[in-house]
Amino acid sequence: MSLRQKFKKILPEISRTEQEALDAGDTWIEASIYQGKPDFDTLLQTAPSKLTEEEQAFIDGPLSELLMMLDDMEVHDSIHIPPRVLQFLKDNKFFSFIIPKEYGGLEFSAYASSTIVASISTKSNPIATTVMVPNSLGPGELLAHFGTKEQKDHYLPRLVDGRDIPCFALTSPEAGSDAGGIPDRAIVTKQVVDGEEVIGLSCTWDKRYITLAPIATVLGLAVKVFDPEGLLGGEADLGITCLLLPSDYEGVEIGNRHKPLGVNFYNGTTRGNDVFVPMDFVIGGEKNVGKGWQMLVACLGAGRGVSLPANGCATGHAALKSTSEYAAIREQFGMPIGKFEGIQEQLALIGGLTFNLEAMRHLVLNSLDLGFKPSVITAIAKYHMTEMGRTTLQAAMDTQAGKAIQMGPNNVLATAYFATPIGITVEGANILTRNLMIFGQGATRCHPHVQDLITAIHSEEPDADKQFNKLFKSTIGYSIKNFFRGVGSGYLPGFGKGKNPDKMVNEFETRINRLSAILAVQSDFALLVLGGDLKRKEMLSARLGDMLSYLFMAMGNIKFYTQSDNREALKPYFEYGTTWALQRAEEALTAYSDNFPNRLVANWLSLKLGMPFMSKTKVSDKMITTLSDATLKNDGAKKELTHLVSMKGRDGFSVLTEAYEAKLAVLPLLDKMKQAVRAGKLVKQLTFEELVLAAAEVHVISVDEKDELLQYDVKRKLAIAVDEYTFDMELLTNNGVDEPILKSA
Repeated sequence: MSLRQKFKKILPEISRTEQEALDAGDTWIEASIYQGKPDFDTLLQTAPSKLTEEEQAFIDGPLSELLMMLDDMEVHDSIHIPPRVLQFLKDNKFFSFIIPKEYGGLEFSAYASSTIVASISTKSNPIATTVMVPNSLGPGELLAHFGTKEQKDHYLPRLVDGRDIPCFALTSPEAGSDAGGIPDRAIVTKQVVDGEEVIGLSCTWDKRYITLAPIATVLGLAVKVFDPEGLLGGEADLGITCLLLPSDYEGVEIGNRHKPLGVNFYNGTTRGNDVFVPMDFVIGGEKNVGKGWQMLVACLGAGRGVSLPANGCATGHAALKSTSEYAAIREQFGMPIGKFEGIQEQLALIGGLTFNLEAMRHLVLNSLDLGFKPSVITAIAKYHMTEMGRTTLQAAMDTQAGKAIQMGPNNVLATAYFATPIGITVEGANILTRNLMIFGQGATRCHPHVQDLITAIHSEEPDADKQFNKLFKSTIGYSIKNFFRGVGSGYLPGFGKGKNPDKMVNEFETRINRLSAILAVQSDFALLVLGGDLKRKEMLSARLGDMLSYLFMAMGNIKFYTQSDNREALKPYFEYGTTWALQRAEEALTAYSDNFPNRLVANWLSLKLGMPFMSKTKVSDKMITTLSDATLKNDGAKKELTHLVSMKGRDGFSVLTEAYEAKLAVLPLLDKMKQAVRAGKLVKQLTFEELVLAAAEVHVISVDEKDELLQYDVKRKLAIAVDEYTFDMELLTNNGVDEPILKSA
């Protein structure tokens, strides 16, 4: 028995859907990290994505109008999306970002699509979801890439102008994370249609969690096709196939809704029983029967990197803007709460992770706009950006406390708080993405030989043994080089040192080089020692995936920081965010090494790679206080990291910002009154208004200064106020004027 055949007996079988997922997409910067040689030259020489004039005009025009129109509480309290909003989305082509211009679509870049979705998300999550779904994985993208000319000519113009609303039905009650295991079926059969016998599919399905299904006019559908009579002349089990049919087609059941945490975007079910559809309902026609999963994974990689990561980033922007401004305005024990160390810890966490979110958003979209389809990068983005968004939101909720838990127009966090778990669960639940996808795909896509080795092992070609032996020899040589690089990185001074002239960036580059070299060695030995068992050791493989992810995040931070026009102001955000990422990479490495089942190999590797002597990267108290102070400033860094927050119309954000800017303007007057109190010239009063009036009486402040302080006080009170309702829950407060209008209950 040859060595290849021995490996074939040891390795677990790879299903067709698994193989198609592993083959999908390509690699970019992440491959260099996995291989132990982070490519900083390519990273820093790649220009960041920019908006075109056409994209900027859309943002300044239709998007700006939409944001002015949106009332988050109206959407939240409504059963349906307000008709005027839905019509505006249709009329202004909000569903056509990915549709080619030749069909009337906007054909925007990934960066533009992300920016638009994120901006809407800070105003209303249900509307953002309504916009993102047609512009992500679904009929539009599948048609554009794989549809027949007739299908494209008919459907794409209708999707552009909103005559058709699409949805795509993949998830079944029996198949969630295991999407390839859908039980929905289609039997190849013959039926008489309009007096003529035609070959078609008799389809039976039961789908759930389908966004836009309740209002969809076009249903995309994934089913498994079987041809028991051999009518298509091939195998009996043809595999997953993507169909497209009108939602009012005979036998199609559509319309029942789910209620996902009270976030009232349209989400629901579709069912059908023995529904006959002709072959021209297959996306791409009969030749694409059985190619559905290949089509889906080819498109999903890109879509996963745009929409949900945009939501996660928007959450960070909203958390940073609202919490830093609230922490500057809100005072307890005679000082802003942003000066208390407990609050500073939360402010720094929000600020550092928002920097990471924005940096990763730019890097991932950069790869997509360069034409890559990086399945590993987009999986990293989906998991880590939704999780970091959740972390920033939790910190913001804790800081804003009572204000954050009272519903109403003044609360800018509540609807995002409800919506965040939804983003965690969809397009590949985060547990699945972390434990199975990131390293699972990374090991095959980023390793220079593993994917070819697997193909050779399962090959039935006559020269399979020869091809395998050649690849196996190359793999051993690659692993030996990795091992010596790892040892050199651990023990040789200056080995893997960064090249950047900026001292802080240089130190981070050196750290990334060191950890990347260790990751390469640990990954090689994991594959060598555990082999096929690594697929089942999800906690171990997830930690290797975490290392890859956090090093990718740190590289994105370097790119974003060095290419920003606000470097000096961004420095504390960059230092905290990158330190946070590298600290977690090291924690993942330690947990991986501590739990590696072969202790002899684990201890030997740990010693050879110098891990016991490696200094630890840690977020310090000084970093926390420096960054928390920076978040309270109204500077270029803050604007860059909160620019996705819509300031159109009047809502809780605008109320907070007006009070925050008013406080910055009166800071010298506040200091003057505090000094007068300490000097005994001014007696401390129970309320701020009384203190201002008393200060004017003893001439500590002038009449004009008194008026300015009282105007600030009105804005301050409105900013710290929470919304009130009657006993029957009718809203009393009104943000449309400077002072709340209180009706009698």
